[in-house]
Amino acid sequence: MSMTPPPGWYRDPSYPLVERWWDGTTWTDHRRQPETPRQPLIPAPSPGGSGRARTVALVTASVVLVAAIVTGAVLLRDDDGGDETATRTTPAAASPTRTDDPSPSPSGPSPSAGDPSVVVDELDGITFPVLDGWAKPQYVADHDMVLTTPRTYDCPGDPGLCRHGRVEARTATATDETSPKALAEGDIEDAADSAYGHDLVGSRPFRGITSHRLVKSGSVAVAGRAGYLVRWKVKTGVGPGGYVESMAFPSSVGSQALVIVRFAFDAGADGPPLSDMDRITEGIRSVGGKDTGGGVGSSIGPPG
Repeated sequence: MSMTPPPGWYRDPSYPLVERWWDGTTWTDHRRQPETPRQPLIPAPSPGGSGRARTVALVTASVVLVAAIVTGAVLLRDDDGGDETATRTTPAAASPTRTDDPSPSPSGPSPSAGDPSVVVDELDGITFPVLDGWAKPQYVADHDMVLTTPRTYDCPGDPGLCRHGRVEARTATATDETSPKALAEGDIEDAADSAYGHDLVGSRPFRGITSHRLVKSGSVAVAGRAGYLVRWKVKTGVGPGGYVESMAFPSSVGSQALVIVRFAFDAGADGPPLSDMDRITEGIRSVGGKDTGGGVGSSIGPPG
């Protein structure tokens, strides 16, 4: 009985020279250069030794030959079916860095995956700090959500449950934009609408946005990389309104595409402190890296 491989980096069936992200269901557009595997040494036979060394060498060569044939077959199939075939193809039964494991596994463990103080976003190559008053998402329909305030309340507009604070992260794959400033400025209106205008099912939990004003904008360092943020305060048809922010910066993995982080905080006494936006930003780190709060862009700091 076949089993669906867990999410992770695997050899790309359409181009095995790179690794591609498998989200547990399908292939995404994220790719990276694979780590160089350590090849086993094949002992040379000694004149006085037994035939065991030669047998090991022959078996190892046979495994390499079979792997090459399988890879060639996948490439031929992808040439016939195009990228659509690659999208439907699941990872092979062996992991990218091992050949003795009967089931696939990611090329490395998820850093800090069990640490309750951080949320690991491997796809974008970053981690988020879980501050006091915040929690990892549970029972949340939006798969881009990385942090929420723990309790829900009845939305003041259309029926539904709302949260006082939300943080989302996504890779900007549907754009050719390479400027963090331009991407953040272009994203803020959509970020505001998705938080306080229309939800995922088209309802209006706050009866829409009636007005907005710019609170803050400027350059910012995120995980040692130079980014840009735009922050609005919005007024809504019902309720206290809120603060929304779009922040863009280069990813530290794969093709280093731009990452968008969206903040949405309810205004008023029940909303989280506005300073948590800056505290969460300062606590973002690269997955698997050292303390990368400094480095490129570290002297920028949050804009005043």
